[in-house]
Amino acid sequence: MRLRGKLHNSSMELRVKRSPRIDIEITVPGDKSISHRAVIIAALSNGVCTLRGFLPGEACMHTVNALRALGIRIEHPEPDTLVVYGKKRVLTPPKREIDCGNSGTTMRLLAGLLAGQTFESRLVGDAGLSRRPMDRVITPLRKMGANIVAEGPEQTPPLRIRGGSLRGIHYRSSIPSAQVKGALLLAGLFAKGKTTVDEPMITRNHTELMLNYFLVRTAKDGDGKITVFGDQVPESRDFAIPGDISSAAFWLVAAAAQPRGHLLVRNIGLNDTRTALLGVLLRMGAQVREAIEDVDQLEPRGIVEVTGVPLKGTVIQGKEVPQLIDELPILAVAGALADGTTIIRQAQELRVKETDRIAAIAHNLRVMGAQVAEMADGLEIHGPAVLHGGRVASFDDHRIAMAFAIAGLFAGGETIVEDADCIRESYPGFEMVLEKFTDPKRMQISTPVIGSLGPARPEEA
Repeated sequence: MRLRGKLHNSSMELRVKRSPRIDIEITVPGDKSISHRAVIIAALSNGVCTLRGFLPGEACMHTVNALRALGIRIEHPEPDTLVVYGKKRVLTPPKREIDCGNSGTTMRLLAGLLAGQTFESRLVGDAGLSRRPMDRVITPLRKMGANIVAEGPEQTPPLRIRGGSLRGIHYRSSIPSAQVKGALLLAGLFAKGKTTVDEPMITRNHTELMLNYFLVRTAKDGDGKITVFGDQVPESRDFAIPGDISSAAFWLVAAAAQPRGHLLVRNIGLNDTRTALLGVLLRMGAQVREAIEDVDQLEPRGIVEVTGVPLKGTVIQGKEVPQLIDELPILAVAGALADGTTIIRQAQELRVKETDRIAAIAHNLRVMGAQVAEMADGLEIHGPAVLHGGRVASFDDHRIAMAFAIAGLFAGGETIVEDADCIRESYPGFEMVLEKFTDPKRMQISTPVIGSLGPARPEEA
């Protein structure tokens, strides 16, 4: 693998060749979803919180810098460590608009946070984020009493928010979204009474676990309802963020799809709303072992070990989809390498991510020689495909870029992933790990441990 980067406004390319036998032990950077939520709730707490394992990717750093703009002191002594000085839910008006970059999580969670403030704020994003729908979070926050205006066409950013006196509501979400749930629970901290979110399908539960860890009282029933009680201040506590299973997914699929491939991932988050990927790989025939080693901080963590076999196609649909939304691009690549047909349905949410991921996956798989049919809500992929290298687009989407870098490990010739800068959104150091996977000199027997976290870029510190 060769990395070619250019300065200023030019883009970075990843150049990938077929991988030798995989036999590696790795760690991955901190969980992106947890990092966003941990720093926000720590900022609302009543004292100093040290967050270790924080993901210093561009998306999470937009959340950090937004909180700084709202008057929160946050120190960054090490690449993956933050010290957050909570201000007991007291925020100050920002001096300028808040830039969320390409991070939908930042914008939607901040919308909930700012809905309970007495001042006006404006959230902006880059071109990609400015195309993403925000009505799903605007509608319930308005029901709580917030004044939110989407300045873009069809309820898209920028968002202008004037918070105020909020009242708790019972909201049944029509779209399974952990971001919407998180926004409403954060707003609920500032609301009178209780705020209940009723999910049609179970989504990631990091917000409620993080609230519980910081000793905020919530309630949950067995029917998918989660309630937060208003007027609470989180208790300051230190927290260690586990490795991100959505980042590990790329390497797990690579090992699973290579007969006799072997991968061990340590210190990885094993929250049961995030491990559906492992079930899919088992269904496709891979040998998968997971072991939880620590649950002290509510977010379970441990190890995952995968041994590769010739995979077989599967069907992904229904309740699995919300818990696989970030893994579907790399699972589509797994489908192209598997024997038989892989079908992904009821995944129309992929159309409104960083890019239209359904269209992007279909386009790139075809470029590499796979047979794929695109549907309104998913994909039908026929394998096993004999992949060949070529130029594939990232579509400025970090998960598309990484998924097709992994596809390049199984392709003849050289695969060039264009505009790969977007990988920094969620996985700093990805290209260094990729280089180890493609290094023909790698010692197979010693199973080297590969770290994957580089230092934060100066402008992010």
